[in-house]
Amino acid sequence: MKKLTDILEERVSQAIKEVCGQAYPAMVRAAADGRFGDYQANGVMAAAKAVKSNPRQLAERVVAAMEIADLCEPPEVAGPGFINLRLKDSFLAERLLGMHRDAARLGIDKAETPKTVVVDYSGPNIAKEMHVGHLRSTIIGDCIARLYEYAGHTVIRQNHIGDWGTQFGKVILALWHICMAENLHKTEKPYYDLNLPDDQNATVFFNQIVNRHQNDWCADSKFVEGDGELYFRPFLDEFSLRSKTLWPVLLKAYQYVNLLDEAFKGMKRTIKTREKIENGQFVYKEISYESLSRYITYMLQQGGQDNEQERKAWSCVKEITMQHCAEIYKLLNATLEHPRDTRGESDYNDKLPQIVIDLKARGLATESDGAICVFPEGFKNKEGDPLPFIIQKSDGAFLYATTDLAALRYRLHGIEYQGQNYQADRVIYVTDARQALHFQMLFATAKLAGWVKDGVVLEHVTFGTMLGEDGRPFKTRTGGTVKLKDLLDEAIERATAVVEKKNPDLPAEQKVNIAKAVGVGAVKYADYANNRNSDYVFSFDKMLAMEGNTAPYMQYAYARIKSIERKATGKDVDIEKELAGIASMTLAEPAEKDLAKLLVRYDQAIAAAMAECRPNYLTGYLYDVAQAFSRFYTTCPVLTADPESRPARLLLCDLTARTIRHGMSELLGIEVVEQM
Repeated sequence: MKKLTDILEERVSQAIKEVCGQAYPAMVRAAADGRFGDYQANGVMAAAKAVKSNPRQLAERVVAAMEIADLCEPPEVAGPGFINLRLKDSFLAERLLGMHRDAARLGIDKAETPKTVVVDYSGPNIAKEMHVGHLRSTIIGDCIARLYEYAGHTVIRQNHIGDWGTQFGKVILALWHICMAENLHKTEKPYYDLNLPDDQNATVFFNQIVNRHQNDWCADSKFVEGDGELYFRPFLDEFSLRSKTLWPVLLKAYQYVNLLDEAFKGMKRTIKTREKIENGQFVYKEISYESLSRYITYMLQQGGQDNEQERKAWSCVKEITMQHCAEIYKLLNATLEHPRDTRGESDYNDKLPQIVIDLKARGLATESDGAICVFPEGFKNKEGDPLPFIIQKSDGAFLYATTDLAALRYRLHGIEYQGQNYQADRVIYVTDARQALHFQMLFATAKLAGWVKDGVVLEHVTFGTMLGEDGRPFKTRTGGTVKLKDLLDEAIERATAVVEKKNPDLPAEQKVNIAKAVGVGAVKYADYANNRNSDYVFSFDKMLAMEGNTAPYMQYAYARIKSIERKATGKDVDIEKELAGIASMTLAEPAEKDLAKLLVRYDQAIAAAMAECRPNYLTGYLYDVAQAFSRFYTTCPVLTADPESRPARLLLCDLTARTIRHGMSELLGIEVVEQM
């Protein structure tokens, strides 16, 4: 069905055109106060200014010219020239029946001209656990993707993971140390389980570590020194079979390698390592131990047959990290499950030199203090000087900006999806507000380069910070970063206690499923319910409350409606039969009408949430529906209603349940439950 506001907009706009002689928008909006009408047209005042007419008198002439009697009661002019519109009960009933007939989509049409929409969100880093900082990007981005998909657009999700950079030498080194501990030091405590020494013993410990490293490197040889054929290559070959158990060990070893780097800063020892393969033989070189991780990064980035082992180790770490992320996404019910959704920084490596060449050729990139920069117009530093968008450092290294430019050009000029190439009509990035300047300069550079066609939209969807109850960024009690898995596990644990208290007689398995839905749903809904640009205080007590605009309240509202279906069996009421036979309906009670008026606004709530990428528009609407249903259910008997009233009330119950379930499960990704 056509969106109700679009129908009203057309009717009022046509009347304005007839009176004024040219078209002006009617600006129809849902009324802020239902006492004065259901909708309000505010466009007459702008039209009156344009045609130099008294706005109230013009509004009265527009009302007289309106052909709207089939939709509304006689319109009323209010204030300086507002037009109040009140829907007819008969039209309202017909809209509800239309929603009922189109049960799958609740009467909501798909977009007439579908677009290709790329949504970039989540973006975890390899060899690191997802933390609370990833929550908002992941779930807000997922909601946006769901909204556009439901509207009929082609949505291409992009999980732009951090899988490249100088840190990967340390990651691979950590993986190698795990292998050596398992094969050469089975009876010893792994070095990454040892405490760091004090300053007095640091040199001794440093020498022990270096000696152990060199001995292990020599021992891991089948044919020639350091070929890794004896232990490391077999370890990597079997990695997939053991990845789940190795994940926590890798995190610990990687953290320890970082700590050692810091502790051993300034200490120097040389070690032997391989440089390349020449005529089938390894060529060796000596490097300082402190530069080892950087050298491993160099080998990884060089690639080729000489460095196949480093590349495979990197792939293993990437695989194990994405397995961890997949578990989080599954728990969050985030739709990033397909490998095609993930495209990391490494996928653009070979495109980076060309980005710089092309921007130079266009006269956009110039040298500044040895670095290659773009200076988009309108960006200044604190001193008022042009602000550089640096795309290549003086040492030749590329930056995040270069990778983001390559990724954006790929998305605009030929992103691959399901075996086809698409050109994005809209690209949405979902990150915290602190990156606003970066994306402003990224978009400006892409437009200067001529990559952005007319009509293409580049959008940075920002969000604020999750705070602890002390008003500071959310941390653990010891001041550390809160792991997302730990946060969700605690939410489920707390929800379990709530479920146990509310309904202790439910089967154990059902209680587990309900607790998971309520716990994870509470975390997601609490985030969604806030304006995404606002900081908000994270509080388990508030988000798990059974009253107010919370997931448990919404889930209970849905379960309450489903309980009517269960009760109907005992009262010999065949709901399915009564709904199937309904051809017309009468809305007599105020509570029926109030609920009906909200239900027919579902399409408007979805459109508003999608247009501004604001899930809180949707949660606010669903909460209003749940409250209206509560008032309706309190004042209007359903199963015990007289035979003339019951079908209409059953239909209101059914549409309310469908709306809540669809909004929660399909658009917000929050599971609803049949019982609480």
